[in-house]
Amino acid sequence: MPQFDTHLIAFYLPQFHPIPENDAWWGNGFTEWRSVTRARPLFAGHYQPHLPADLGFYDLRVPETRAAQAALAREHGIHGFCYYYYWFNGRRLLERPLDEVHRSGVPDFPFCVCWANENWTRRWDGRNHDILAAQQYSPDADRRLAADLTPLFRDVRYIRIGDRPLFIVYRANELPDPRAFAERFRAEVRREGVADPFLAYVHLSGLPAPAKWGFDAAVEFPPHALEVGEVTPPVHFHSPDIAVRVYDYIHTAKSAIARQLPDYRLFRGVMTGWDNTPRLPRNGNVFVNAHPANYERWLAAVVAQTTRRNPPGERFVFINAWNEWAEGCHLEPDEAFGRAHLEATRRALAAAARI
Repeated sequence: MPQFDTHLIAFYLPQFHPIPENDAWWGNGFTEWRSVTRARPLFAGHYQPHLPADLGFYDLRVPETRAAQAALAREHGIHGFCYYYYWFNGRRLLERPLDEVHRSGVPDFPFCVCWANENWTRRWDGRNHDILAAQQYSPDADRRLAADLTPLFRDVRYIRIGDRPLFIVYRANELPDPRAFAERFRAEVRREGVADPFLAYVHLSGLPAPAKWGFDAAVEFPPHALEVGEVTPPVHFHSPDIAVRVYDYIHTAKSAIARQLPDYRLFRGVMTGWDNTPRLPRNGNVFVNAHPANYERWLAAVVAQTTRRNPPGERFVFINAWNEWAEGCHLEPDEAFGRAHLEATRRALAAAARI
């Protein structure tokens, strides 16, 4: 695979293996595949279920699966994975895949982490009802989180900006005092002998410029904080009690490409699609027209913008996602499109490189 100046990082969900907590909450052997396979079309033309092709219904405890994922990603221009890091005041969940990658040194594929600092709730939305695992914030917790992460930051595969390890916070607005968190986190990482981390947060509507909170950058995470338009005419659902919202992927992509960018560092992002009705079949959100060709146009435009706008060494674009199967958001091949999203990724990179 040729080397490109702009690096693509795909968000990576480590949910595809059973853990005792999910056994207790959802039933023995639960993984995301259970939600994926039970999904059904809710209106004419609704693409569900999304079923895996090349990699099958894998188990992330298997090293060969993780190696195959990395090989497939590298072959199609993905620079690295951004693993969700589930840390609840010292308690970690779904940690096994990343821990085994770290300990074994395999696969030899770049990675970083995003702290998924939401409550873990039965509705999968992080809101404060039916909480299964709660976030608890404190100065001591900030320091312990930093100490917990520094072994990963030392890994030669860890993604850096300059010599600074990239660390992303999913919901910085949930932190009681984001600036104080940033200061404590940085100090602890430096105390551990690691370079000052490059702190970024997921770009959400209404957040201030990163510097105000002591962060270095924001990361786009579609469909958050983007203009969306409901499809017209509205769809007719197969059941009258469905309150799913249906949006147009093309409208969202065009508005994202044309949006006025802020004067602070914003790492742009795209999504392959979005459909979380496998998790929320009555009131989820669906983006129709999420075809690989439309994704390719969006990605090519964003890569070109990034190449022009960001200095060398800071040219990153984030993709939502590598394997969010229960949210209809995956680069991994499926039965409907095969490797089309991956092939579109490679073409989009190549097209931007020719500009």
